[in-house]
Amino acid sequence: MDVITVEQPAQAQLITADDVEIPVSATLRYTADDPLAVRVDFPAEAALEGEEVTWIFARSLLDQGLRAPAGHGDVQIWPYGHTRTVVEFHSPHGLALLQFPASALRRFLLRTYAAVAAGQEDVAGVVERGLSALFGGV
Repeated sequence: MDVITVEQPAQAQLITADDVEIPVSATLRYTADDPLAVRVDFPAEAALEGEEVTWIFARSLLDQGLRAPAGHGDVQIWPYGHTRTVVEFHSPHGLALLQFPASALRRFLLRTYAAVAAGQEDVAGVVERGLSALFGGV
């Protein structure tokens, strides 16, 4: 059985400590086999370590952050005016502050809900796969 996957390229602006905006490409990803999460992939040239980076966080966090400030910890999201959304990523290597077009994030989110509706996520399957991976398929 094929797993439903939603992928969407997105352009963002990386905001530097000097308030300079640097264009950054990203890919937004969602898979039905991990229905509670979304992924944002950044190419190697956009990462501090020079390797592709993937951030994984709750789909519900993206949904909430498009409407009001949401999150605490490694990923925080909030609206910035009517047309942009800020996504702030924290890691041991530092902080990345990115602005995405809100319309692109909304379009992606709607596509994920078309794949797996809110409340219809197979949470038991996610837990089972996680436990299986943790205990080596025992």
